[in-house]
Amino acid sequence: MPGPNPFRWAARFADWFEQRGVYVPGEENHTVDPWRDFGWLIVVWVLGIGGLILFFALAT
Repeated sequence: MPGPNPFRWAARFADWFEQRGVYVPGEENHTVDPWRDFGWLIVVWVLGIGGLILFFALAT
């Protein structure tokens, strides 16, 4: 029985963002929705900060 797979989690995040839609340049008739327009950036930032915290926690 395989354990948790982080690549599968990343693929689920990608599918989730693709299903919600992505920003189309030139489509200026909607308000800025942070999760729709900058979702990947937010997820990468949170994972990066979490990784740094985990790294420094294990290093001590």
